[in-house]
Amino acid sequence: MATYTRDEIIKRARDLAKMISQTEEVDFFKRAEAQINYNTKVQEMIGKIKNLQKNAVNYQHYGKHEALKKVEAQIDQLQEELDAIPVVQDFKTSQVDVNDLLQLVANTISNTVTNEIIESTGGNVLRGETGSKVNGAGSGSSCGDGCGCH
Repeated sequence: MATYTRDEIIKRARDLAKMISQTEEVDFFKRAEAQINYNTKVQEMIGKIKNLQKNAVNYQHYGKHEALKKVEAQIDQLQEELDAIPVVQDFKTSQVDVNDLLQLVANTISNTVTNEIIESTGGNVLRGETGSKVNGAGSGSSCGDGCGCH
């Protein structure tokens, strides 16, 4: 069995990150983001939403509840209009796709490490038990029955 250092693992993680950054999902994300950044209508709407959000914070701070409700309604309407724009929909879809890929990689690493630990200790992967659990280590407790320590 090979033993790796933390630095070697980090290097490989960086290599994996570079691979991920060169996937179709990330490429589509970059293109969708560029379309949003160059779309003046989208940028204007985002600017309006940000200004209204600042107003909402101020209204909330000063207890102006009616003004806050009106501003929140304006924000919701603008957000709905923004979300209906195809380039915004594409961008949000691309964000989800990239996040899904990252989650898949993280889960794969986590599950593989867990399974490797179980297998290397002679455990049972299907039950999720390491070899020491399968072989009954600790079952001969000396504290007597019913103490709850095993």
